[in-house]
Amino acid sequence: MKKLLTGNEAIARGAWEAGVKVCTAYPGTPSTEITENAASYSEMYAEWSPNEKVALEVGLGAAISGGRALVAMKHVGVNVAADPLFTLAYTGINAGLVLVSADDPGMHSSQNEQDNRNFGKAAKIPVLEPSDSQEAKEFTKIAFELSEAFDTPVMLRTTTRVAHSQSLVELEPRQEIPLKNYEKNIQKYVMMPGFARPRHVAVEARLEKLMEYAETCSLNRMELRQRQLGIIASGAVYQYVREVLPNASTLKLGMTYPLPRKLIEEFAGQVENLYVIEELDPFIEDQLKAWGIKVHGKDTFPLVGEILPEIIQEKLGSTYGQNKNEPENTESSDNFLHIPVRPPVMCPGCPHRGLFYILNKLKLTVTGDIGCYTLGAQAPHHAMDTTICMGASIGAAIGMEKARGKEFARKLVAVIGDSTFIHSGITGLIDAVYNKATTTVIILDNRTTAMTGHQNNPLNGRTIKGEATKEVNLPLLAKAVGVDRVVEVDPFNLTELETIIKQELAAEEPSVIICKRPCALLAKNPDKPCHVIPEMCIGCLRCMKLGCPCIIKVDKKVRINATQCVGCNLCASVCPNGAIGKEGNANE
Repeated sequence: MKKLLTGNEAIARGAWEAGVKVCTAYPGTPSTEITENAASYSEMYAEWSPNEKVALEVGLGAAISGGRALVAMKHVGVNVAADPLFTLAYTGINAGLVLVSADDPGMHSSQNEQDNRNFGKAAKIPVLEPSDSQEAKEFTKIAFELSEAFDTPVMLRTTTRVAHSQSLVELEPRQEIPLKNYEKNIQKYVMMPGFARPRHVAVEARLEKLMEYAETCSLNRMELRQRQLGIIASGAVYQYVREVLPNASTLKLGMTYPLPRKLIEEFAGQVENLYVIEELDPFIEDQLKAWGIKVHGKDTFPLVGEILPEIIQEKLGSTYGQNKNEPENTESSDNFLHIPVRPPVMCPGCPHRGLFYILNKLKLTVTGDIGCYTLGAQAPHHAMDTTICMGASIGAAIGMEKARGKEFARKLVAVIGDSTFIHSGITGLIDAVYNKATTTVIILDNRTTAMTGHQNNPLNGRTIKGEATKEVNLPLLAKAVGVDRVVEVDPFNLTELETIIKQELAAEEPSVIICKRPCALLAKNPDKPCHVIPEMCIGCLRCMKLGCPCIIKVDKKVRINATQCVGCNLCASVCPNGAIGKEGNANE
């Protein structure tokens, strides 16, 4: 039976078919749906871990004890999990362990474009790259076999296009893999120096065997067609090459580390002009050049962003006589290209809107973090100065204070989401207490991990399967690490919120303000929409400073789009003339 699946759905299916026992993750686009789908299979335990490091540690515990484990995260998540990953490469595994790294060329939803093939090479573990959903499923199963055959974690690298595109997948039954025996082995699993040194030797020996495997495995295949042009590619780029240059000879690499040197040299000898087309780093290209193989790559194709079909067509299509047909409707195509850009905005009724309105009003320096609230950096708020990585807001605020002094800190706040705080904000808060900073930390508790699709987290008392569990008490947690000044506030109560922020900024010690209101998209029964009383509107446009997409400027005054408005009433609270209310008919 075949079914249309996204790459992420296919990976989850592959894990299920491979008899996986445990699936762990921290949500992050473009990887999130892997674990969401894994949770739908009753045979697999699935969890949202507090962060990626914990996710990998839970996964390695499962694997070492004898159960196959899949650990999924986006590319920057591997940075967080790098500590256990590099040592796990030394210890090896017992049952199979596969780490999914979902990279994001083009930065569709990320703060950088890192190429995690480099992680595989640095950790000396195999890296597999599927090019479509069918391969995503099959490569997942193969990855578990490789993991157990070579006693190593395996990285399955996907990209946004593979993760979120759909293709037909052949569904197969689950293979029940019994738990492997667990035997205590201090020399293998306890990485103190005396035991770690011989394990490094084992890693190098394993890498030699993996190199031999790469030469003959089915993951890498040579496809000879016209010999004038030969292209080495992997992942989604391979599909683009076949679409744009169907007559070119190709070497499809499903295993991109370690690379098959003999196979590549053989392919290079079969074609007149050799190109490596790869997204982001010249990972394959540099290795070929180190081997003395003449090849084109980043001298032709960009180093940043996605490699899309039109780029391949532009760079090679005309040269090698394979021109892509022009679109039939040029006029409509031109119109499409001129569609106005729609930048992301906070949703109508977003609980973060009031906070950033106040932060802008007070002209504060704001160290920000990763989440929906990062939109506070955009117009009209412009209320965020830094966004680096998960949890960095608190440490950055401490650093600013230590560099510039307490007077600067009186106009400085750190803003962090609830899930992000659990992920890696707690340690920053401990640092603030321990090192006697006066940092004011604002935690935006919207009761969910909103940006990645409303996943549960330890603060809302629900597991990945929606089951009730213990809910972390934020005020008690903050007090437990030594913060004496902890206050909760509804961010829609602007007067109280402004007063509290001013009070806490004046304090000579760390403080935590918890802005607590559920995400607007979780609201089941939105209130009646607001409307503007035209004769009372003075055209001050103060309400537009909220950045609400429902509020529209018309003839020097404002109107409210009732089809979008959820009736949060925030606009009414900032109107100086009482021109916004809920009585009568809405404007639109």
